[in-house]
Amino acid sequence: MTLRSPRPTPNSAPRRPEPPGRVGPAQGPIWKSLAPVIVGVVLVIVMAILPLLNLSLPGILPGPTYTPGSLALLSLCMVFAALALSYNLLLGSAGMLSFGHALYFGAGAYGLGILLDAFALPLWQGVFVALIGGMVIALVTGAVAMRVNGIPFAMVTLAFAQAGSVLVRRNQAITGGEEGLGLHTDSVPDWLVGVINTRNLYWFALIVLVLVYLIVLWVDKSRLGHLAAAARENELRVQVLGLRPARAKLIVFVIAALCASLAGIAYLLLQSGTQPSAVGADLTITVLVMVVLGGVGFRWGAIAGGVLYTILDQRLTVLARAEGIQALPDFLRIPLSEPLFLLGVLFILVVMFLPGGIAGTVDSLRRRRRGAAAAAPGSLGALEDSESVEAEVSVR
Repeated sequence: MTLRSPRPTPNSAPRRPEPPGRVGPAQGPIWKSLAPVIVGVVLVIVMAILPLLNLSLPGILPGPTYTPGSLALLSLCMVFAALALSYNLLLGSAGMLSFGHALYFGAGAYGLGILLDAFALPLWQGVFVALIGGMVIALVTGAVAMRVNGIPFAMVTLAFAQAGSVLVRRNQAITGGEEGLGLHTDSVPDWLVGVINTRNLYWFALIVLVLVYLIVLWVDKSRLGHLAAAARENELRVQVLGLRPARAKLIVFVIAALCASLAGIAYLLLQSGTQPSAVGADLTITVLVMVVLGGVGFRWGAIAGGVLYTILDQRLTVLARAEGIQALPDFLRIPLSEPLFLLGVLFILVVMFLPGGIAGTVDSLRRRRRGAAAAAPGSLGALEDSESVEAEVSVR
């Protein structure tokens, strides 16, 4: 009696061993999955030690990196990068176009300023209460605004922002009115007050940026973020599945407002005060430009857009006063002397030639390169395709 080997079945078809460096057919090398984490950690370390270095970037920074002027500019960049990250959570992750996001940025700045001035609370208690206040305002306004979708939602958020701007401008005794609200330094630790402590304020802004990034990353990777992203694509289908997309979008809205309030608190400490423009819709439009410039839906794109826009906004003013610009004919000198004109032209060029923003363009090029490499003869992608074809033929 002889034993016959079983006939091959689809589940028992022989497979070639995996090429070195691959974990499985659906996974890439481990170092590719860890590369973003490693790059992020390295960038944070570099930014943390930057105030201790003597680096000069002519035309970008006003002086070496250890000087108060350069540190103040970099701190402002990180504050607006955190604000852009919070807005990208709304627009990129949940698909909510808001024209009133600055309301929560102003709630953090004005909330902490009023608490320190009127109630003389210690700084960290004031920060906690200001964040809670920003969340409550976001919960109330978001619950009302989310009764509608699309452009009506954007208009409702704009109305709330305009109402907040009017309240700030008309309450001279509490908010300082048109002159703004100064920082009451009696309740602030000495190491966060004055030009001499610009380095500490820089590190505080870096901590805020890292914290906001981790919060946004957690939301995007969580079930909440996946549900909000699914509702962005097709909310009706999500409802048919028995889920509650409205609740998920409201939670994302409140979390984004919390991050914006945290950025507003950092702005108050960095600028030693705040102005009514921190609440107006103009700031929301500016943040929207930052996100579009960096790339909607990309976290690092929002950071890049916030940093790039802030540096251009601050340094183009210096460029407008340069002797070379002033010597030009009037039809060139007048527009080139206006930073907003130059930023507008830059935004138009990005929308026309880089519709995906900085990060979107980089991602598109990376995908094209990966697709070309996969289609090339002898590549790993071609090897996988040939193996799958051979396995299918052997089964048949």
